[in-house]
Parts: sequence; structure tokens; C-alpha cells
Amino acid sequence: MGETILQMQGIQKYFSGVHALKGVDFELKAGEVHALMGENGAGKSTLIKVLCGIHKRDGGSVALFGKDVNFHNIAESQAAGISVIHQELNMMNHLTVAQNMFIGREPKKGIMIDDSRMICEAKALFDRIGVKIDPTVKLGELTVGKQQMVEIAKAVSRDCKLLVLDEPTAALTQPEVEELFKIMNDLRDKGIGMIYISHRMDEINRISDRVTVMRDGEYVGTVNTADVTKDDIVKMMVGRVVMGDKKEASTVPADAPVVLEVKNLNAGKAVKNVSFQLRKGEILGFAGLMGAGRTEVARALYGADPRQTGEIYINGKPVNIKTPEQAVKNGICYLSEDRKRYGLMLGKSVSENSAIASLDKFIKAGWIDDKEIAKVAAETNGLLRTKTPSMEQLLKNLSGGNQQKVIIARWLMKDCDIFIFDEPTRGIDVGAKSEMYTLMEDLAAKGKSVIMISSELAEIQRLSDRIIVMCEGRITGELDIADATQEEIMKYATMRD
Repeated sequence: MGETILQMQGIQKYFSGVHALKGVDFELKAGEVHALMGENGAGKSTLIKVLCGIHKRDGGSVALFGKDVNFHNIAESQAAGISVIHQELNMMNHLTVAQNMFIGREPKKGIMIDDSRMICEAKALFDRIGVKIDPTVKLGELTVGKQQMVEIAKAVSRDCKLLVLDEPTAALTQPEVEELFKIMNDLRDKGIGMIYISHRMDEINRISDRVTVMRDGEYVGTVNTADVTKDDIVKMMVGRVVMGDKKEASTVPADAPVVLEVKNLNAGKAVKNVSFQLRKGEILGFAGLMGAGRTEVARALYGADPRQTGEIYINGKPVNIKTPEQAVKNGICYLSEDRKRYGLMLGKSVSENSAIASLDKFIKAGWIDDKEIAKVAAETNGLLRTKTPSMEQLLKNLSGGNQQKVIIARWLMKDCDIFIFDEPTRGIDVGAKSEMYTLMEDLAAKGKSVIMISSELAEIQRLSDRIIVMCEGRITGELDIADATQEEIMKYATMRD
């Protein structure tokens, strides 16, 4: 690591009376990957937005390359050598890769855009970071991983000296993660300092040099990654050690009734002749590699996608679910892996998001009882420990983990019997994960039934009573948790016809 390129000291930030940042310190050196960690709502994103000029700080100082700076917008911070790659990429899928990279600063030949030069410069940038991407293809045709490489090349093209990566691996395959880390190591060798925000502890240990932890808007401390264990970092983040041992035996009685039965379900090319049962009080884990068809099974079951053939029985009675509304009426709720696309109304309040599925309960004499909605929403979100200043807070202002809790509050208010959790802990921190685990276990203990889809084998083993394993649209294995080693799960996850 080289000289200090960024020094943030005593950063303060208030939002409508909420003290979001309480004297936070942060330092970044040239050629360093510095992890920024904390629970959802700890203030990580707010700190980055203060750095980039999106938010005006209310106290403290920022020095970049030894000079005090106070950016008023993103354009100013970019001009100074700062680039941010957000978890949710904000790019234009209908334009080519090269057009996305040089949007607003296209090379010109006279008054016309010089497309040939733009393509050549894009190719040179990809060569510089060591990736193979055709600059002439439309961005929407690339995987999320390749789109992130385009963003990195775009940052390099601006002569970036400080790169912020916010949950960059959340939607990547393992080969794409390896490619990203190779590029990051190359950038580190070139002296570029990187702030790395992630909740994946294995990645932090592997790629970072130092870790700074925040909690509830406060600076907790900075440590050398090589000198601490995962448990040390977790304890800094949440103030306690979160334990997560494998479940040794199913907690479901042998005579527990079957609440859901699926027979010979087929839906497009992704779901092929799927059959399974779900018992009362059971957490049924669905494991498999990316593209195995797990999400497609959930969406077909919920009526979000059409099914070609198959039978669904709830409490022994056949049902014909064609829409999500029909699924909800039959006691099934679904928490999508893409919560912002399919689950959230970001411009509405916490109260409105919580009550949207059960408005009929709050209609009196033809009028919606907003006070009763706010009361019940506050009680339900209180049980989930949702961090929000009030029930009137817009959902877009909450952290990802707290947005997830609001969706769960929605289905608790609806009092569903069958919960489908699709990647429930994706993009949330270790403390929020622990709370999510406790919530699912509590639901099962109260007689609710849970289908949990997860790509994390440790998570599957931690919660499931029984595990269904899929590969290429088919069920290839079914394991009792007592017999479910990671090796056994992976054997079935790679078992093709």
C-alpha cells in the first residue's frame, strides 16, 4: 500500500432529525482494497454519497490527495478521479457497450460522433483491464458480470484513482467473481485505491487489505484483514457473535400433515416434471446451481409465470393457481429474489407497503382506515425490528435489509400459511441474516410452512428440515437434513441426465 489518498474525519450527516452519520472516520491508501462493512442501515451508503457529493455533509472534513475537497455533485467527484460502481447498475441496455462507456463525452469528428474511434478506444480499455468484450454489442445482451466489467472500464477511461464497488458480486457467478477479483488485483498493482462494500465474509478475507466497520452511523474501528477472524469482524458489526451451526435433525413431526403437494409441474424449459411435498411447520430448502430452475418453480407455483402442466394441492384439495392474487387467496406468499422489481413500491411509505396485500381488512364503511393501518404496520414491523424513523418513511430511504423486512411484514399482516423465500438474505448483512434466520424458524414453530431457495449451502444446512436439489430444471435429489453434507448436495446439483 502507498500514500494516503483519501482521509475522511468526523463526518456528520442528518436527515430530518435522524443522525445518520455520527463522526465517522475513514482512510484509503493508494493500491489498497479497503472493505467497508456494517449492518444494513449502518451508514455505509450515506458515507459514500457524502464522499461523491450526492449528500452535503453537516460536519467533518474530506481530503483527497492531501487537499480538502467538498464536492457538490457526482460530476465534480468524477472529475477529481472518483468512480462508483453501484450494486444495481444504472446503464442503458438498448445502447452498445461503447456508447454506454462514452455517453456524454463521445469522441467527435467535426460535429459528428466518431464511432470508429469510440470502438477502438473501448477495445483498448478492455485490453488494459484484461477482459474480452465486443464494444459493438448492445449492453443488454451481456451478463451482469460483463456489465460490471464495462463499468470498471468506463471508470478507468476517466483516469479513476479511487474506485468504490458496492456489493459487486451479489448477482455474479463464481467464474465472474474470479474474473472481477483478477481485475481488482491488476488495478491494485497500478496504484488505484478501492473501497469494497460487501456482506460476504469469505470475499472480504480474500480480497481486502483492511476492514473498517460501522454500526448505527458510528465508526467502530479499522483492522488489518490478516490479523482478524470472521467472528472478530462480525462481533464488531453487530456487537455480538452470530452463530450459525448446521441443523442436525429435522424438527418436523413424522405425522405432520402435508399442506402443499406439487405433482408433475412443467413450466417452459426451466421446470421439468417437478414433484414435491411440503409439511406443516417445515422449512424445505431448495438447493442448486444458478439456472437450476428453482426460482422458476416458485414463480410457476405462485402464478407469476404460466405452467404448462401439473397439479397443485393445498391441504389435500386441488387448486388452479393462475395469478399471484389466486395464490395469495390460497394462503401462499412469495418474496422474490429481485425485491425491488417484484416486491417493493419504493415511492410509497412503509405503512402502505406493509398493508397493500391486506387492504380489505382495513376498509370500514367504504373507507380505508389509515390510522388502523399505521398501527398494525407499526406493530408488525416492530416485531421484525425494522429500522425506520416512522411508518410514513418512503421505502426508498430504507436499507436493503429493512426493505426486505417490510415485505415480510406485508405477508405477516395478510396471515399467509405458506411462505416462499427466494434468496432471502441476498444483499443483506450478517446481522440482518441472523434476524432473517430467526424469523423463518419462528414462522415454522408457529405452524407456518416455508420454502427457502438459497445459493448459499451453509444457509441451506443452517435452516432446512429437508432439502430438494435441482439441476437443469429437474429434481435430482431429496435429502433429510441429517444426511445433507455439502458434498452430497453438490453431487445432486451437478447430476445431469
